[in-house]
Amino acid sequence: MANEITYGTRIHLLNGYKSFNGGYLDSINPSPLVGAKYGVATSDSPDRGIGTGTWEVQSASGKAVGQPVESGDLIYLRNLYGGDGGYLDTNNHASTLQQSAGAKYDVSTSQTKDRAPGTGRWRIFAQTSSPQDRYVRAGDVVHLWNTYGDNGGFLETNNVGPAGDKYDVCTNAYYNRADHVADWRISTA
Repeated sequence: MANEITYGTRIHLLNGYKSFNGGYLDSINPSPLVGAKYGVATSDSPDRGIGTGTWEVQSASGKAVGQPVESGDLIYLRNLYGGDGGYLDTNNHASTLQQSAGAKYDVSTSQTKDRAPGTGRWRIFAQTSSPQDRYVRAGDVVHLWNTYGDNGGFLETNNVGPAGDKYDVCTNAYYNRADHVADWRISTA
């Protein structure tokens, strides 16, 4: 076993848009949404601010810290901005423009793991890994599917992000509606 992502690992997630030029998943600016902590977009750098692009992988099904993450596991992603940037979360509907391309929900961080049932839970699916033993590794490309309402959609980039970031992030009904927007490459932080 080598290079597996384990629970408690701190990671960066690089978006696959335009041959992996979609930016790193990043927390930015306080969010005005009820129950939200920070907005989420992508950034050119995994460390735009201290911890803004760093996410700690936590189990949403009771697996212990140090256990390997398997493709299909249910996880939480905790942002490390300021030591605790909140949990990756769906909150409110995507913009009208985003909805015209299949988008479902806006994405922000929340102080709690599940602001509402399933909003902070993500099922992680690796496209493949080597060896093919079900474990997720650094360098793997994954999809993240939200469990809100049993179908919260796939995490993707969609449209221009807020000032200071690259692309906005939302969820979509389609796992890859265009040019690898829902592909995320994992690296360790």
